[in-house]
Amino acid sequence: MHDNLLALALIVGGCNWAFRFLPTQLDLSAQAPDGAWARFLAATGPAAIATLAVASLLPMVTARLAEIGPLLAGVLGVLAVFFWRRSVVQATLAGAAAYGAVFALV
Repeated sequence: MHDNLLALALIVGGCNWAFRFLPTQLDLSAQAPDGAWARFLAATGPAAIATLAVASLLPMVTARLAEIGPLLAGVLGVLAVFFWRRSVVQATLAGAAAYGAVFALV
């Protein structure tokens, strides 16, 4: 293994650990609920989800049209059920079912 790859893995792992561990150990009760730290922590969850979604979906988007079918079915299933029922759980299950059904058929 290259030394620079090992160093990068240790740095990223350490930052990931600190990012998850430190907010649980810091006393945030003295902070204002609408302060900069609270806004930063509130924005971190959606930003992480968006980053993971882009990283997961980008290889599928650049694929051939036949390989995009399950992706489109899953995304449309999630959006349709979420706007219909306003339930993240039901939307996730519907998207997974639509993706699986189209994947099995193609």
